Amino acid sequence: MVARNIDALVKVEKEIDVTGGQASSHICDLSDAEAYTAAIDEIAEQYGRIDVLVNNAGMTKDGLMLRMTLEDFDVVMNVNLRSVFAGCKAVARPMMKGRWGRIINITSVTGISGNAGQANYASAKAGLVGLTKTIAKEFGSKGITANAIAPGYIETDMTASLGEEIRKGVEKMVPLRRYGQSSEIASAVSYLASEDAGYVTGQVLVVDGGLTC
Repeated sequence: MVARNIDALVKVEKEIDVTGGQASSHICDLSDAEAYTAAIDEIAEQYGRIDVLVNNAGMTKDGLMLRMTLEDFDVVMNVNLRSVFAGCKAVARPMMKGRWGRIINITSVTGISGNAGQANYASAKAGLVGLTKTIAKEFGSKGITANAIAPGYIETDMTASLGEEIRKGVEKMVPLRRYGQSSEIASAVSYLASEDAGYVTGQVLVVDGGLTC
């Protein structure tokens, strides 16, 4: 596991240990693509192989386009798109060596439909769709699949801060009339990482309660 928050990593490690699994943590700021590449190289050396990569990191710096600075645009692109490119490139060789791999990139419905005030975020998430499809075409013959998951409104610390009025408005827009759960995104990841999804590649799985249907 790779993240910049050690407390979150330790918590997940303990949960994995309790269920009989094994986990190791690597502290890394994903805005530093070189550091992310080095972390992946270290993991590949530690375990001898890498089978699955899930790119789940993301950040926002919202603002209307006319007020958005180039710095705000670049920092979001660096974390949400450039680092993913670096990570996917780093795992390509160990996955090709093993003739098997699953790359899963977490995009967003915003990358499909756009969203006012999120030119940087929407651009990065749309870029993930194109990157994922390209990886699928370049590495499919090596036994590697690449897919993306596009969540809608999911119960997270970020959405919890939106306020009750906004929450009710969102729930009215969603056909299922509720926010999604992080466990539902995890289930989608689990499927795409499994043997059952061996013939699924280059796809975007939308998990949004029908918001964009």
